[in-house]
Amino acid sequence: MSRPTVFISGAAAGIGHATARAFADLGYHVGAFDIDEPGLGLLREEIEAAGGSITVGALNVTDPAQWDAAMEKFHADEQRLDILINNAGVLSSGPFEEMATAAHRRLVDINVNGVIYGSKAAFPYLRDTAGAQLVNLCSASAIYGQPELATYSATKFAVRALTEALDLEWRPHDIRVLAVWPLFVNTAMVDGMDIGTTRSLGIHLTAKDVADGIVHATRTRSRLLHKVHYPIGRQAKIMANLAKFSPDWAVRMSNKRMSHT
Repeated sequence: MSRPTVFISGAAAGIGHATARAFADLGYHVGAFDIDEPGLGLLREEIEAAGGSITVGALNVTDPAQWDAAMEKFHADEQRLDILINNAGVLSSGPFEEMATAAHRRLVDINVNGVIYGSKAAFPYLRDTAGAQLVNLCSASAIYGQPELATYSATKFAVRALTEALDLEWRPHDIRVLAVWPLFVNTAMVDGMDIGTTRSLGIHLTAKDVADGIVHATRTRSRLLHKVHYPIGRQAKIMANLAKFSPDWAVRMSNKRMSHT
């Protein structure tokens, strides 16, 4: 049998880079796609130097045609797609009314449409691979709408809903759909970001922490409890559990205090 494969969008840096390294170390043939081609070149050198297997390629996740081409190229290598990780994303913060319309549009185009296009392009390849999985990068900001991250938070609520719907819709095709939920991660995405929530909670997670969480989620399957959402890190787990068992007014008050609004 051919080795397992994983396709990762936004793989040139940060969480995507760390996740590619983690799966390569486990013997997966990695598909690393991004708009940052020099970054992909460095990733390929690292993985190949460690004895791993990788295919790299340019991908703008807001273009459905590029998704189709990237999937076709990657699938040609091993004739299977075990895992798609919709990792590519952007983050913009600040008062909602002060952010440029272009910034709001970019958040939606990449964080929502990119996930939709990727999931659709991958479907036939996932369907034809036994036990395939789709992993979406969600966020703890999808627990309750976050001040100064309003549109970003909205995009992650959309990813949450899409994940839950597709997990039900694609179950007859033997495709598992799940979401990982980190809080703030120490990557370039948060460089220079100073909002109430980061001042309250800090930034403690690393890209490797999230990569390890993704690996754990994809390799953990319970026959008794079907799990869709995987918070990553102590803070995200506490927030998710509090939101699950607390009334809405208490969750709102907690977010109000954390964000200093």
